[in-house]
Amino acid sequence: MTHQGNRSHIALAAAVLAAAALLSSCAPKQKNADEASIAVFVPGVVSGSPVYEMLVSGVEKAVEKAAAGGRKVSLQIIEAGTKQSEWGTRLTSLAAEKKYSLIISSNPSLPEIIAPVSEQFPDQRFLILDAWYEGNPKMATVRYNQREQAYLSGYMAALASSSSMQYANPQKKIGLIAGQEYPAMNGIILPAFLEGAKAVDPGFDVDFRVVGNWYDAARGAELARAMKDSGVDVIMPISGGANQGVISAARELGFYVAWFDDNGYAKAPGYVVSSSVMEQERLAEEQTSAWLEGKLVFGTASTVGMKEGYISFVLDDPLYEEHVPAELRDKQRALVSRLESGELVLGSE
Repeated sequence: MTHQGNRSHIALAAAVLAAAALLSSCAPKQKNADEASIAVFVPGVVSGSPVYEMLVSGVEKAVEKAAAGGRKVSLQIIEAGTKQSEWGTRLTSLAAEKKYSLIISSNPSLPEIIAPVSEQFPDQRFLILDAWYEGNPKMATVRYNQREQAYLSGYMAALASSSSMQYANPQKKIGLIAGQEYPAMNGIILPAFLEGAKAVDPGFDVDFRVVGNWYDAARGAELARAMKDSGVDVIMPISGGANQGVISAARELGFYVAWFDDNGYAKAPGYVVSSSVMEQERLAEEQTSAWLEGKLVFGTASTVGMKEGYISFVLDDPLYEEHVPAELRDKQRALVSRLESGELVLGSE
């Protein structure tokens, strides 16, 4: 081999080593295979938000389980606040730190926000719950069958509205207050809520109104009052912190609330007549554990619902049994059984 050939091989080897060093510097730092670093990115605030409370709790349980098995796992909870316009910047800054092997979050709007961030930081991995995005090799997403969840809520809301319960009125009109409009709300939740109501009586309609953010309880109460004045007697709030305004208005004015995402009967006993829930804590724990065990597949998108046990309706809460007449509870139980058995199939779209 000539000296020129030696110099070429040496230069090539140096280039390879430099490239390897560069790739290593871009990757999230981990000392060894038994160490991991996780950030939970909360697009809002944790306190008072059932979805994010369950998310954090589930990840914490997975981390505690891993630690009990000898793994060293660092966990950071990061609240990004309620201004959606700032989430992209916060995620970019978080990825730029290159401290976390995995960023976990939950929100239907996040995959599109994350997509450009994942291009900028190709070694960063993301796990997003309550969301759907296919084909990004840096991201895994799992969504809930919210058509089932909203259908259950609409059915129970219409049962209560058409009953002889204290705050029901003769008008076939129920309400939905959203924090913001987004594809899953407009394309799945709102139509399914109406679909469930019409299964009780085709004459039902839904009054749909938007807070404009996920925190303004005063605005939530204002919208609820306007709905009540227009003849609505059951309202389903999906508006984050603004839900508390709807609860306050229900107590003040006398109407019913259909709660979404977790068990809400205790939030206003006698006023909350429905709780359709998603098992966010369980899913967060399972998916985090899967990643820690090297079993999470990125680039995938999946849907879980009643068949898999991730969507349900709380039928056995004492407050539900006390305040909702047995006839209505029997009808709701029959619907739940039809969905769980597969007799009634509702797609996720």
